[in-house]
Order: sequence, then C-alpha cells, then structure tokens
Amino acid sequence: MTALSTKPKQTSAADAAVLAHAADVDDIPLYEARKQIYPQSVHGRFRTIKWIVLAITLGIYYFLPFVRWDRGPDAPSQAVLIDFPNRRFYFFFLEIWPQEFYYVAGLLILAALILFLMNAVAGRVWCGYMCPQTVWTDLFMAVERLIEGDRRERMRSDAAPWTLDKFAHKTLKHSVWLLIAWWTGGAWVLYFADAPTLVVELATFQAPAIAYMSIGVLTFTTYALAGHMREQVCTYMCPWPRIQAALTDEYALNVTYLYDRGEPRASVKKAAAARAHGEKAGDCIDCDQCVAVCPTGVDIRNGMQLACIQCGLCIDACNTVMTKVGRPGNLITYESEANLEARIAGKPFVQRIIRPRTVLYVALIVLACGLMLTALIGRSTEGIAAIHDRNPVFVRLSDGAIRNAYTVRLTNKQLAERTFALSVDGVPGAQLEVIGDEADRLVVGPDQTRELRVLVTTRDKLEPGASLPVTFVLRDKDADLSARVADHFIGP
Repeated sequence: MTALSTKPKQTSAADAAVLAHAADVDDIPLYEARKQIYPQSVHGRFRTIKWIVLAITLGIYYFLPFVRWDRGPDAPSQAVLIDFPNRRFYFFFLEIWPQEFYYVAGLLILAALILFLMNAVAGRVWCGYMCPQTVWTDLFMAVERLIEGDRRERMRSDAAPWTLDKFAHKTLKHSVWLLIAWWTGGAWVLYFADAPTLVVELATFQAPAIAYMSIGVLTFTTYALAGHMREQVCTYMCPWPRIQAALTDEYALNVTYLYDRGEPRASVKKAAAARAHGEKAGDCIDCDQCVAVCPTGVDIRNGMQLACIQCGLCIDACNTVMTKVGRPGNLITYESEANLEARIAGKPFVQRIIRPRTVLYVALIVLACGLMLTALIGRSTEGIAAIHDRNPVFVRLSDGAIRNAYTVRLTNKQLAERTFALSVDGVPGAQLEVIGDEADRLVVGPDQTRELRVLVTTRDKLEPGASLPVTFVLRDKDADLSARVADHFIGP
C-alpha cells in the first residue's frame, strides 16, 4: 500500500506567470475612475451660438405651458397640453385623440430622420448645441462660474481645506442648482394640467400626489445629471455616440484639428526661431487651451473621440490664441476627413454636403412631412366603430327573422354638439334599431364619444351559414360629412 505524500507541490515558472496575470486582471477596475473636469470660460462665435440656443430652448420649455390658445367654450385654453384624464393631446390648433397616436409616431420618425441628417452634415451637432443634457449642463456650469469663479479659482478652491467662505460658496451653488432642477421638474408637470391652476395648487399643497412625486424625481435627476455626472452621461450613458459613429462618413463635418498645420508643436519663441532657420514649425503652441475649455475634457489634437460632443468651444479658444500670436485662425475647425486628407495630398478642396446619404434623408423627411400633412388635411371630425356580439352571434325571432346585435361607438371631434343619423347597408331587407334612441337623431356632445346598442334585423331568406358584409353609415344632420365602418351580418 502506497503512503500519501505530504510534500507541497512545486509551482513552475509558467504557472506562476499565469497566476500573476490572473491576479493583475482581477485588479483591473470595471470602469475608468472619473477625472474631475474644470471647463474654462471662453468667448467666440460658437460660444455665442450656444448661449442663443440655450436661451431659446429653455425659454420655450419653461414658459410654453403658460401660453394660451382659445379653442372655444368648455375646451382647455392651454396651447400645449397632454390631457391624460380626457385622453387628448392639444398642440395649438391641433387636437390629437388616442386612436390618432400615429401622428406622434410620425413626429418621432421625423425627429429621427432630422437627427440622421444633422449627423450626416455636421456630426454630433445635436449633442453640442441642442441636447437637453448639454443645455442644462451649460446652465449649471454658468451658475458655478458665477459663484465660484473660473477654472483656476474652482481648482484652487477644491484643493484648499474647508473654510467658512468655501462652505458658503458651495452651499449657494448647490442651492441654486436645486432651485433650477426644481423648476425644471415643476415646468414638466405643467404640460399635463392647466399651468396657472396647477401652480396655485402646488403652492397651496392641494395638487395631486403624483405631481409632487414627478417634480421630486425630475428635480433629483436634473440635479444629478447636469450638476454632478455631466460628461459621464455623454460618454457612458447616452447611446447616440455609438449610433452616430456607425452613421457618419468621411464627408461629414466634425470638429477637427488640422495636424498638417499644427505639427510639430512648439512655443511661440521656438517656432519663430525654427522658421527663421528655414525649419518646419507648426502653428500649435501647445497651450492646451482647447483642452481647458472642453466640457468633456477631450484633447481634440488626438483626433476624433467618443467623448467629443462637437460643441466647437475648442475652436473659439484656439482662434483666440492664434489671434494673439499672429497666426492664421481655424487651426481647429469644422472639417471633413475627406477634405483633410485631400489638403494633405495637395488636392483641391471639395465640400460634399449634397450627396446620396443627405439626399436620401431629405427625401424621407419630405415624404414623412407630406404624409402627415395629407393625413391632417384629410382628417375627419367624426368617427364610428362597431363590434359584433360574440355570444350569441345571431338570434332567430319567433317570426323567423334573423337578428344580429352590435356595440357601436360614435365620435364627435368638434368642439360643438352634433346630431347624427345612423343607417346600415349591405344586408337585404335590413332594419336598424338603436336601443333607447332614434337612429335618425343621435346627439353626441362636443369633443365626446357615445356608445350605442344597435340591433340589425332581416326577414329575407339567407343562405345556410351566411356571413354578409354590413356597413354602418354615420351622417351629420347639419353638414355633408359622413363616416363608415364595415362588419359582418351572420346567419344560421
């Protein structure tokens, strides 16, 4: 019988290397730790455009619920209103019913196509100027600069120990942030009820609980996303950077560093000395101002990157520096990859905004707009729907007649009471009866629906197992307007 050995097993060099590599892999974090970014203020053309877009978009968002629109008596006077209790969506002169949700779907498709077109022309221009995350982050950073100072002051303050003055500035900043976030959430709920009325109810604590809950959730998310997460939303949370990377091509304009002009980098004095000796010197003086102003901390000189939102602030910063050192502007500019390669190769400059991709997007946008406009122009203000009884599907009366029963719903989309007449076609000798009302005088209130029980009876002889197409016709008694719906009349 062999004895068991107690001598420890020796580990080979190869095994030790594998174990060490496994240990190193285990130590790798799942995500990159955030590096605090302190964007510096900048002035220039693109910064001005961003301020204008911020003012317009936030002005619309915050104040649009208070815009009035006269729709007549007994109708809401708010220009834009999502009325869940009454299942309506009001947008100025338009009133969308639940069964017309395809208009909303059409708007979403249209928005996606416009986004694709913007990407084909100018890359992530949506992200840089009009994305809600960008707009609110810009506003929060403006508040931060106003209270705590610009880049250097904020960096110095964060590195310094806590003092009463630092605490006061931090408290004021976060208080203003929370106030903006609270009003952002409050403005959102105003789109779902009459704004002036809801404001009073909120102030007097008489508003529905769901309103306070919605404001609380949106306050927290706005404060967290725009105040703390900032560029992380654009880099990690938003799917659009990954999508647009698959949609772009070499002719799309993107914020680009012209490395053929900028390299090799050197200080102003060294570059001047190099040029004096006939040596090549780039225009970039390696001042890092393009990095300092970037809201996502990108160094655009390293080429296109996922975190770059194409806001153009680095262009403003670089142009300011180029003016000071007496060099041509637009060392960083909106440029296509194809043009950059063409200039390096000495080929002529070609800007291809109009190309198959953009023409296709424009054609699809025009088609979507045309279809929606046609649907709106031909939109009826009355409607009818019918549902055949399932059990029993027919009834034989004592005199041998066959009767089918239906549930019929009438719709009046006008803001005035209307009187309709209901008739039936397609069944020989058919007689129509509305339970509790007259078929030729059916009143439907303004902007309402009405459900009826309808009986259709025929004494004509039907083929065995007959299933005849039947059409219910709804006619306005005071106007030449009608609506139809088809169903079946079932026999024995």
